[in-house]
Amino acid sequence: MFDRLDFVYQPSRDAAADLAYYVDTLGAEVVFTVERFETRVAMLRMSADGPHLLLAEHLRGDAPVLVYRIDDLAAAQDRFPAAEPFEFPFGDGLLLAGPAPHRIAIYERTRAERGAGLTGRRDF
Repeated sequence: MFDRLDFVYQPSRDAAADLAYYVDTLGAEVVFTVERFETRVAMLRMSADGPHLLLAEHLRGDAPVLVYRIDDLAAAQDRFPAAEPFEFPFGDGLLLAGPAPHRIAIYERTRAERGAGLTGRRDF
């Protein structure tokens, strides 16, 4: 069912400060930063082939969410009826209910062009 790990969705209390650390100290590459709806999100490339890191001020909790791409979200909804739906620039997804503190999400990549349209955007 799981295709690949595309994103590590990391809660952030201050996305600008976290962004500075990842870029200046760890050498990450900024893909985009977005400030909308009273929150900030930054996408970073940590390696050439690894998952992207998303720093998100709106994400509840302290543990990151591992976001895996799948081929068929409708079939997954039948398999995981208790999953919490979410919208993502790249497609719709489900946050799976699992043992705490682990957080796993799945999504179907149906809006790649919307995500690609954010590349290079710098709101902060």
